[in-house]
Amino acid sequence: MTEENRTYITHLKVADVPWHRLTTAYGRGTDFPAHLAVLEQMKNPKAVKKALYKLTANMEHQSTLWHATPFGMVFLSRILEKALTESGQNPVAHFLAGELLDFFACILQCFHDGDRMEHADPLPLFSDLLKEEYLWSEEYDEEEDEMRYEEDEVFPADLFYSFYYYSWQAVLAYRGALEQEVSPEFAPRWRQFWKGCKGGCADV
Repeated sequence: MTEENRTYITHLKVADVPWHRLTTAYGRGTDFPAHLAVLEQMKNPKAVKKALYKLTANMEHQSTLWHATPFGMVFLSRILEKALTESGQNPVAHFLAGELLDFFACILQCFHDGDRMEHADPLPLFSDLLKEEYLWSEEYDEEEDEMRYEEDEVFPADLFYSFYYYSWQAVLAYRGALEQEVSPEFAPRWRQFWKGCKGGCADV
């Protein structure tokens, strides 16, 4: 991983991301900031479960990742770090840590599946994902979006592979911090998680 990409990932703010112009499995990422805020608070179990479902269902569907997914993974990595830290004292954090570890394993599998296929090189920079040419319209129009999906190359090849590549780079950027917070209870799952990482987990 380049230092430029690592710095971008670790300094990115929710407000820096034009979520309403990023695709998800069921539309746009407009509601991502609200869902991420609920998870970050780790207070209301029902609200956390609902927000987690909304996020994960929109970030991954049948092994397909979307434009919002790499950005979602940046903030879910930070939330996982906090959840691991508080898991011993906060039952909601404990629940969330376990659920996020499962989701991260799913994202890892998606990355491996995409990497095994013939693919373009990823965009050089994580920030390239937000180039104007890749963003969808400012105003959401369901019919217009559906028409765009009918185009032969709705996502350029390098952009599409970048959904997978940078989703995993987002996790790698926080690997060291996450490892410091893993409790003995979650340690076996954490080791198994990275054991399944194969060659794609090198932090380069």
